[in-house]
Order: sequence, then C-alpha cells, then structure tokens
Amino acid sequence: MSDHPFLTDKFHIRWSQLVPEKVQSGIEAGITEAQGYIDEICAISSEEATYENTFAALELATESLSRGWGRLNHLASVRDNDAQRKALNKMLPEVTAFYASIPLNAKLWTTLKSFVNSKAAKDLDPVPKRFVEETCAEFRDAGADLPPEKKARMAELQRELAEVTKKFGENVLDSIKGWELIVEDEGELAGLPESSRASARADAAAKDLGSEEAPCWRFTMQFPSFFPVLQYAESDDLRKRIFEGRGTIGSSEKFDNSELVWRIVKLRQEKAELLGFPNFADLNLQRSMVRDGTRAIGFVEDLHDRIVEAFRNECAQLETYKAEKTESQAAALEPWEVSYWAEKQRKERYDFDDEDLRPYFPVGNVMEGLFGLTSRLFGISITPCESVCHEPGSSTSNDAIEVWHPDVSFYDLHDSASGEHLGSFYADWHPRESKRSGAWMNYLEVGLPRKNGTARKPHLGLITGNLTKPIGDQPALLTHSEVETIFHEFGHLLHQLLSEVPVKSLSGVNVPRDWVELPSQIMENFCWDRESLDFFARHHRTGEPIPEDLFGKMVAARNYMSASATMRQLALGKLDLELHIQPGRYLDRDLDEVDREILADYKAELASPSPTIARQFNHLFDSPGGYAAGYYSYKWSEVLDADAFTRFRREGVLNQETGRALRESILSKGNSRPVDELYRDFMGRDPELQPLLERNGLA
Repeated sequence: MSDHPFLTDKFHIRWSQLVPEKVQSGIEAGITEAQGYIDEICAISSEEATYENTFAALELATESLSRGWGRLNHLASVRDNDAQRKALNKMLPEVTAFYASIPLNAKLWTTLKSFVNSKAAKDLDPVPKRFVEETCAEFRDAGADLPPEKKARMAELQRELAEVTKKFGENVLDSIKGWELIVEDEGELAGLPESSRASARADAAAKDLGSEEAPCWRFTMQFPSFFPVLQYAESDDLRKRIFEGRGTIGSSEKFDNSELVWRIVKLRQEKAELLGFPNFADLNLQRSMVRDGTRAIGFVEDLHDRIVEAFRNECAQLETYKAEKTESQAAALEPWEVSYWAEKQRKERYDFDDEDLRPYFPVGNVMEGLFGLTSRLFGISITPCESVCHEPGSSTSNDAIEVWHPDVSFYDLHDSASGEHLGSFYADWHPRESKRSGAWMNYLEVGLPRKNGTARKPHLGLITGNLTKPIGDQPALLTHSEVETIFHEFGHLLHQLLSEVPVKSLSGVNVPRDWVELPSQIMENFCWDRESLDFFARHHRTGEPIPEDLFGKMVAARNYMSASATMRQLALGKLDLELHIQPGRYLDRDLDEVDREILADYKAELASPSPTIARQFNHLFDSPGGYAAGYYSYKWSEVLDADAFTRFRREGVLNQETGRALRESILSKGNSRPVDELYRDFMGRDPELQPLLERNGLA
C-alpha cells in the first residue's frame, strides 16, 4: 500500500502526505483489500477451518483500512479543515457500511462458527480462546444472528448513527471555533490572574486585534481561556457573558444539536430492540464489570444517597458566604457566580490560590518528571526524539520523524532491563482552532510482543490536551488540574504501550469501558504525594520544589467542595443512563426540561436555569458508541483507583516492586483475561468503596 500514504505501515507516519486528495483512493483501496481477505475466509470449508485461517485472518483483514481510517479521524480531531472534512464525510457512509457488513455476512459467520464448534477451538490457549469468545460476542451484538430483513435494517442503523454522531461532533467544534469575546476595557479584567490576561492579550495579538497603544483581550470557549474568567473575574457582567457563551456550544441556531441528540438516542434504542435488549444500556454494558443498566444506575444512585446531604450543605454554605460578603440575604446564586464565590471562599478558608502553583508546573518539567517517576515505577525509559513539521502536501522526503503540528513532540519508550523498544508516542498539549476540545489518548499502531523468534512490534500512541499555552518566551505554566490531566492521559498511554497481549484486539485499552479509566485515574494520585511531586514540581526559574507551607495548603484544600465535584460526575452519569435506559419517557421533549427533571436532586438550585450539557456532550454523542451508557465508569473507576492506590500508600508511593506489580497484573494484560480477575491479582481481593469516600473526605 505504498501508493496510499494513509494505509502505509511505515512506523514513523509522514503526516505531510496525509492530505484530502489522498483520502478517497486510499480508503477505497483499504476496503477492497479487506473485502478480498474476508472473501478468502468465506471460501474456507468447515473441514479446513483453523484458528489461523479464520479468527486470526479476520483480525488481519481490516488492518490497513483501520490504520488509514484511524489516521484520518485523528487528523479530524487535531488538524480540521474544510477539504479534509469533506473528504472524510464523503467516505463515511462507505466505510461504515463496510464495517457493518462484516458481522452481517452470513457466510463469514458460518465459517467462524464452524471453527468455534471444532475440537481445535476447545484446545486453544487461553488468550486466543478469549479472542474467539469476544469476537463471537461482538458479532452477535452487531446482528450476526438476525434474519435477513433485520440485518438490512441493522446496517442502515449503523450508517445513520455514524453520520449523525459525526455531525454532532462537528457542530460542537464549529460552535466553539465560531465564538469569541473581545474586551477593550482593561477595567473589566479586574480579578483575573496575570497569566489569564497575558494569554488573552496574546490571543488577540495573534488575530491582529488591538495594538500597544490600544490593547484588547480575546477570550474563547477553550477551557484555559474561559474558565479563569468564571473563577476570578470581579465583573459579574463579564462572567455572565462567558457563561452565556458556554451555553451556545451545540446550541446556536447554525449548530444546534438538540434534534441530533434525540435521533441518536432513538437509533441506539432501535438497535438494542433489534438485538432483543430492552434498552441500549443493557446492550452496551453486558460485557462490562457492571453488566447492565440497572446495576449501573444503582451504583450512581447509591453513591448519590451517600453524599447528598454533604452536597446540600456545601451549596448552602456557599450561599451564606456570598450573603455575608455582600451584606445581603442568603439566596440562590446565578450560575455564573458559583465558580467565582467558590474560589473566593476557598482562598479565604485555606489561604490557597491555584495560581501560586503555576510557576512550579512548566509543562516541560512536568513531562520530564512524569517520565522519571514512571521509569522508576514501571521499569521503562522515555527518550524525546527530534521531529519536524512539514506543510501538508509538501514533497519533502527524508528520514526525519514528522509531526502534524509544530506544537507536537515525539518520544520513544523502551524497557529498562531488556532495552526493547516497546512503543513511541506523540504529545500535543495546547489548544488551537483546528483542534477539538478536551483531552484524550489514542493509538495509531497496536504492537505485539516477541513470539516464536519473531521481533517485537512496538506500539504507537498519542496523548492530546488543551492546556495553558506558552506566552512569548515564557514556558507554558500549568494549573495543578492540568497536571492531573497529563498524568491521567499518560496512564491511558501506559496501558497501551506496556501491553504484552499477543492478540491486537485484546491489547492495551481495548477493555471494558468501566475498566479503561483505572490506569489513567490511578496516575492522578501521584500529583498529590510529596515524594512524587518532587520529581516534577520545580519552580521554572529557581528549580526549587514547592514550599512545604504551600504544599500543606494545597493538600488541605484538596477536598474543598468535594461533594459538589462528586455530584457533578454522578449527574453526568445519571443523565446518560436515564436517556439510554428509558428513552421513551423523554424522547422529543425539550432537552433543558428533561435535564431538570432527571437531575432535580443532583444539581444546586440556581437563580437562573443553566442549559443542559447534552447538546455539547461529546463523550456520549460524537461517535456511535463512545461513552454512551458508560459515563458512570469515571466514578466507578475512581472507586477502583482509590482502593488500588492504598497498596502504594502501604508499600511506598514510589516502591518499584509495587509499580512492577501494577505493570504485570494490569497494565500489560489488556483484555486478555476477565478484568475483575486482574484486579484481584493486584490487590488480592475485590475492590472496596470506603477508600474513595475517605480520600474525598466524604466517609
């Protein structure tokens, strides 16, 4: 596939060659190749069927197509442009139809089952046997056992879901891209930290707005831009305008996602019913740790009931605090007041300001310290590599490692003991208009361990975020929350790059949704420990660690309004599950009304209603599956990570043996065994809820 840059298996991707003009020919070639391999499998008789020529061959069949389609969708997230979007959307129906056709191919399914029913299948080693079981389950969940007329509808459903969820994500990106607030009166910026002012000024200058004599400040819907305004700005009017801007994401007339939400929910429900499930949650969760929608929502509601009184007390205390400071009667706050008064109360209560920590978190030092910490814990070494960024379509050809944007860095990861190249990764941390919001990890190539004398194939992954940008000659100085984001995404990356699973489909992060967040969330714990912080939290000018008194204030303030933070996560999980468990109760109603009904006891009472997050909830609605009916898993995994980290607390936060045990028991295993077994391997028992409640001060 050397003629098709999207499909080439060259480990160092030539991003400059991945241009819109190459999309159609490359993706069509990938489909043709994959269909040819599938036809070969279909031609195998039941007597000839082996693991290698059925299930193993099926996994290889779509490898080139998946590689090319994955690269294209990655670029849509980090380097969006009209021509590329047009090319992607043109191929989307064809690619979706092809992938949907695989489990609906009756001959293919017959061939696979002929091997499943053979003696050879029963004698397989555990990992290939699990792959066979998982593949069969995926085929059944995609409609393999449906009659022909229902198979046709299933294929149409998959196509519609792919198209409508893609449109949802585009609307979110475009509405973020299309909103800005220009401030010309510096007086409106009172209260804002200097870091936020400087960033807004630099943003305006980058757009040729303002001048030295008449400066102005530009704010956007990127988190590092808008959130400091809500948190610090003394101007009630400025905070209100920013809050109202947040409400336009996925809601403006041109990019309104309201109808798309209901279309997606309807299509998912129809898919579940076609397959004999009462709702999409039960379909999507059957192979998760929680098993079904009833248990998932039970988990959310149980945790809600444990913390609801603490949550109400926090809300009442904040209302009282504002009343005292403004010499007024206690009353419900406006939604654009909550973060502001919460931050003022925190400063007063703990004498602590997040901004005081920024100088200790230059992004380069954070990355270097993270590498040092994880190298010690997990027996790895991480090396930065020289890289270049060429203009898309340029004819430059050399052996240099290419990246898709000048902000992106590239690293190699090796095993410390053997020196083996386990994988490599890209890191892309700062916002830009062509990049979607949020932070995420993904993989571009799934590696394989050595087997029968064959060389190891390294993994290739990426971590991405939208963190504070550098200003002028000053490095990007991060908030502590942004540092947690880096550690979180790096935990996902380690889960992929340290995988030793010999079957790609079971490798790395290809695990149940409510397990996938454990490796990421356990890494956040290292952002709160004195010993681990000293690996990376150093003043960008003096090199000094965080002073002990500042560290003490930071830890003391950790659980400030923790019930409110927990309740917010539970509210997102509750909204998700309700929409996907009993959609008939809510369909086609006003989304804001539905939000208020579902979350009546999960949100603070505010003076003015705030719009639902549903219209911009990418986790649920920007892909056919994603975190739909699975957002509860963030809190579920938090139970796991708080409990699992007690072993580090007990044996030593930087104890190498404990780190190796996590690598061996969990990070290297992917989905090669039931994940509850993996947890017991590491902890020696099932998870317990109490450590989370204690960590959050809610026991």
